[in-house]
Amino acid sequence: MGTIWVVLIAILALIAGVALGFFIARKYMMNYLKKNPPINEQMLRTMMMQMGQKHRKRKLNK
Repeated sequence: MGTIWVVLIAILALIAGVALGFFIARKYMMNYLKKNPPINEQMLRTMMMQMGQKHRKRKLNK
């Protein structure tokens, strides 16, 4: 009977750890993306103009 409890507690701890890890990672990524938004087409055009390059549609889509 003791072995069953050990296995049951281990499984519950594993499930709780996975769930907690998921929510912590999700919160971290949400904060990261809020502070560092992904680069969009307008940002690329601005950066290319600052570097003195022509911003052709073909270059932006690479």
